[in-house]
Amino acid sequence: MSIQDPMMAAHVKGFMGGYLEALSLVERLHRLLLDVIKDEFERVGVLEINAVQALLLFNIGDNEVTAGELKSRGYYQGSNVSYNLKKLVEMGYMHHQRCEIDRRSVRVRLTEKGRNIRDVVTDLFERHAEGLQSRGVIGPDGIENITSSLKRVERYWTDQIRYIY
Repeated sequence: MSIQDPMMAAHVKGFMGGYLEALSLVERLHRLLLDVIKDEFERVGVLEINAVQALLLFNIGDNEVTAGELKSRGYYQGSNVSYNLKKLVEMGYMHHQRCEIDRRSVRVRLTEKGRNIRDVVTDLFERHAEGLQSRGVIGPDGIENITSSLKRVERYWTDQIRYIY
């Protein structure tokens, strides 16, 4: 069958429409997640930190990492992570220390203040997980299916980046 075949063309167009809708949804969900986090911090009276910074603290957790490690894990873009790490250190949410081996590299970890922010985000996500299940929005099988599908798309995109160039 070729793409000239009207049935195949309709199938491809239908899949393409679904793919574009999924891409749009992922983008909207990310922005909405940042809004939800922002609202939570307004509710608890923490106004000096933005949602991206709070999510960064959450993702670092109890680890000691470099900006490069955060970028390589796929969490953040280069200049964005460097800027936010610098601001978080200045505001007292993170400790930073030059690496002994590679003096160009700086390792960061959360301060007590940073761990408190991480805990606010953790509590928010725990409430959401419970609410999604208790209200029947999505259960364990559904979340597993979504996660599995998104991981396959991530692998596909990663392969596209690696092997196209």
